[in-house]
Amino acid sequence: MKIKPFRGIRPPKALAKQVSSRPYDVLNSTEARAEAAGNEMSLYHIIKPEINFEPGTDEHDERVYAAARQQFDLFREKGWLVQDNEEKYYVYAQTMDGRTQYGLVVAAWVEDYMEGRIKKHELTRRDKEEDRMKHVRVNNANIEPVFFAYPHHEELDGIIARVCQGEPEYDFISDLDGFGHTLWVIDNEQDIARITELVAQMPAMYIADGHHRSAAAALVGNEKKLQNPNHQGDEEYNYFLAVCFPDDQLHIMDYNRVVKDLNGMTEEQFLNALTEDFAVEKMGTEIYHPEALHVFSLYLGGQWYKLTAKEGRYDDNDPIGVLDVTISSNLILDKLLGIKDLRSDKRIDFVGGIRGLAELSRRVDSGEMKMALALYPVTMKQLIDIADTGNIMPPKTTWFEPKLRSGLVIHELV
Repeated sequence: MKIKPFRGIRPPKALAKQVSSRPYDVLNSTEARAEAAGNEMSLYHIIKPEINFEPGTDEHDERVYAAARQQFDLFREKGWLVQDNEEKYYVYAQTMDGRTQYGLVVAAWVEDYMEGRIKKHELTRRDKEEDRMKHVRVNNANIEPVFFAYPHHEELDGIIARVCQGEPEYDFISDLDGFGHTLWVIDNEQDIARITELVAQMPAMYIADGHHRSAAAALVGNEKKLQNPNHQGDEEYNYFLAVCFPDDQLHIMDYNRVVKDLNGMTEEQFLNALTEDFAVEKMGTEIYHPEALHVFSLYLGGQWYKLTAKEGRYDDNDPIGVLDVTISSNLILDKLLGIKDLRSDKRIDFVGGIRGLAELSRRVDSGEMKMALALYPVTMKQLIDIADTGNIMPPKTTWFEPKLRSGLVIHELV
């Protein structure tokens, strides 16, 4: 794996909280407009540039992409974003519910992505890639980072821990969710050289979150290489912005399903049909969390049920077959409810674990949905096994929290 330090573009110390924002894909235009209200320094003006126009303006309008660049230039003119004079690495720590994870902010090599050393576990959609590619092209920068995991490494952990004993550059708690965000600058040349050496010994890294951003960043870098007749290989566009966390610090949350109807069955018929592949146990009206792999929680008709997949209905030796998303997709969503394509079927929706299981019962009780299914979370080991074997996880399998804050460090492609 090849990484390099870079001259980060970032807010002055006093403005980090005002400038930084949640990532572009966790909120819609209306929410971004509300969050940025009264704050002209909010990064949403760059990453959700439609908020600079009349409500209802299409976020894919060419004027909107152009506005992103105008805002990026404006932020730099006003001194809300300033480029470091020297190439550096950074450490970005996130704290949620008393648990902190420490990530290394780097410029990752495009070729590692193109040649499969940066491993993915999800398919990407071309339209979403193209949207982010336009954003990278127009700004000539990776405004938002991608989220990588690497097999934890004692010496690297040690360097990061030592850096974090120093004075942080930024240290604040975001108002919306109460998560802590802390950033340190690594400017010691020996540390920078050693970090680069240690990462060079790693055979792979894994995309945890941000498959579309990764694809877009790497594809634009590759595009610039092909367009440059004097390409040398050391240009900044050969690299893109990533935050890399040791796998033993990461926490994957559950990613649950809600469905609009029972495919023509009554509740009784549906529960009956489930017994072919599952042991079904009524748990009552109190929220029930699945406590192990191959155990599911079903909410239907005001009641919670425990579903335990029967032996022989799954393959624990198959990295995909072992996943509860696979078991539930095959034996419940497809077999009983006729939902074959999770990406396109309008009868199903997905709820990230951060919202809790109460959100599942709320959506069913409101009448919007008919049933909800809660799954036991995927482990980092399962994710790495899948990526290492060249497999792809089913859609909507992993939900990482906390999300990376955008705008703390930006990487320019020149």
